[in-house]
Amino acid sequence: MILIARDSELICMILCLPVMCGSCLNTCVAEVHISVQNSVKVGHNNPVFEFTVQHQQGRARVAQFHTPRGAVTTPMFMPVGTQGTVKGISPQELLDIGSQMILGNTYHLMLRPGEALVQAHGGLPGFTAYPGPFLTDSGGFQVMSLGHMRKITEEGVTFKSHLDGSLVHLTPERSIQVQEALGADVIMAFDECPPFPAERDYIQRSLERTVRWLDRCVSVKTNDHQALFAIVQGGIHEDLRQQSIDLTLPFETPGFAIGGLAVGESKAEMFPAVAFSAGLLPDDKPRYLMGVGHPEDLVAGIALGIDMFDCVYPTRTGRFGYALTDDGRLNMNSSAPRKELIPIDDTCECYACRHYTRAYLAHLLRAEEMLAPRMLSLHNLRYLHHLVERARTAIASGKFHDWANEWGERYFKGKIPEWYQQALATGAGQRV
Repeated sequence: MILIARDSELICMILCLPVMCGSCLNTCVAEVHISVQNSVKVGHNNPVFEFTVQHQQGRARVAQFHTPRGAVTTPMFMPVGTQGTVKGISPQELLDIGSQMILGNTYHLMLRPGEALVQAHGGLPGFTAYPGPFLTDSGGFQVMSLGHMRKITEEGVTFKSHLDGSLVHLTPERSIQVQEALGADVIMAFDECPPFPAERDYIQRSLERTVRWLDRCVSVKTNDHQALFAIVQGGIHEDLRQQSIDLTLPFETPGFAIGGLAVGESKAEMFPAVAFSAGLLPDDKPRYLMGVGHPEDLVAGIALGIDMFDCVYPTRTGRFGYALTDDGRLNMNSSAPRKELIPIDDTCECYACRHYTRAYLAHLLRAEEMLAPRMLSLHNLRYLHHLVERARTAIASGKFHDWANEWGERYFKGKIPEWYQQALATGAGQRV
């Protein structure tokens, strides 16, 4: 273990950690934590990004998160606009269905069209014509998904562009530079996201590198009107999650993300890691569970104290011909909807449900008309927004756990999985 003093600040970085027994490792991590706690804090509290909890029941909470482009209410789901657009959905439609914050991606936008062009439009709001807040992912997840096309070193990641095969070098400094040019309200620290499964030793080395990269991100960030969120890693291992959080919290970033999950592990493996991580993150800052967005994941995550979610799931499933409902996922490609003269969901107020029958949308799918995947994507996004709205209402009225149980009974058709039950019980402070 090596401690580095830089710019009169003592920043603890694990550069080398030899093989040791569990007790020695815990002692080492404790020493690291003490060293960081005694150092000068590298983060700062920015009143622009005030986070105020308004209602709470168990771990579940409703809060206001203030950004330069307006306040958002959490818990919330963020539609994914990876390349500067939520596939098939216009900015006005996003506003109409209750979207509050849109996610863009550093990796994709730096390759095409390049951050300079986005900056010339005044950032993502001007480029996309969506006036609300944006969050940009740092590119860490995409780097993981490149697999054999990339090489990770301490300096950063070198990879082949998926567009033309050219070599691209992405570092923490470069990621922050691009995100500042993109002009998002919330930007993410550049992290290494291990795949699943991965060797435990690799996950540990990865989380240590992520902390060192976080330090570099904080050091080069210049725009106080962007909130930099740190990302905690550690896979599904609680002790590694603990280590990552111990090393990350002292940076005092305006929010914290739980990364490295929903990458192939089962929900029974994922949600104990979510519960453990969320329980250690600050109560006065937003908690963001990255890349998670199935309906059941949102309800379980909210129970555990998660405030922010994102996922391509609602639009991707819409393009494949599926609609999300309280009764589960409806396959619009099957024969039954072709004769049903009812909306997808008679409780939904989205454009598709107000104007079209299942039979009409099923016809469009069979005819390969582009309106069908557009309308299904729009409905699915509205469904998730409505789901978190109902969760917020239930929390505010002190009925969240009753509501979550009732919703689960219907959604899982009476066969509620154990991981879901455990998540609700943990969120309520009950023994599991």
